[in-house]
Parts: sequence; C-alpha cells; structure tokens
Amino acid sequence: MHSRFTVSLILLALLLLLAACGPTATVNQVASQATVTIPPAFQVQTSPLPTTPPYRCGAWASDNAPEARSTLVIYAKLTQGMKGVIGARAQALVHFQQSDSPLDQQPVSDDGGYVSFQLPLDGRQSAGVPATVD
Repeated sequence: MHSRFTVSLILLALLLLLAACGPTATVNQVASQATVTIPPAFQVQTSPLPTTPPYRCGAWASDNAPEARSTLVIYAKLTQGMKGVIGARAQALVHFQQSDSPLDQQPVSDDGGYVSFQLPLDGRQSAGVPATVD
C-alpha cells in the first residue's frame, strides 16, 4: 500500500511538472471601441410612417410553374381594413412577355372578399418566363 501511495505521488508530481512546462497563455487586450452618439436632430430627419391604405387586394395563382398551354385560376381577396369587401366587381389585366391581355370576366367578391379568374395561357407565355396580373 505504501508503494501505491508513492507511485501516485510521483505521478502527481510529473503531471504538475508537465503542466508547468506547457505553453504559456497570452492575453490580448481588446482595443476600446469608439462611443457612438446619436444627435437629437436625427429624429427630426425621419419621415413619418406610411398609413395603411383603406382598400387592399392580394392575389395568387393556382400554379406557380404552369405548362405553356394550361389554364390557371387567379384568386384574389379584396379587403377594407381587416374585413373582406362584399359585392365588389373585380377586373384583371395579364402582363405577358410580349403583350398585355385583359381578362373578360368581372367576378363579384363573395362574403369573404374573394374572387377568382380563369386564365387560359394558350401558349402566350414561354415556360419558365413569369407573367404578372394586375
């Protein structure tokens, strides 16, 4: 038992010796940052926040990557504030790469403010080329 204690003590001494011979750590001081001061006149320079328009329309297509001869459904929601507009007649104009084309339908919004249009592409737009609808 005495020899086990002696061996443990020697190993502990070697471990401390190795730790003392290891590389020394260097501490890099971080350069102090400049203080930023915002002058009170900065608030005068800002423009007012825009107001929410009284009526809004959001729209989406039934397919975001249609074939050149497919027919899409264009959905739209008409709102006033947060509520759907009931009974509004909608119009749509499609902007293809080479021309614009009005849709001949004029759907009336339902009680949720939704309308939909049928849009036959009829090859008027190349595949992979986006078109927009107003």
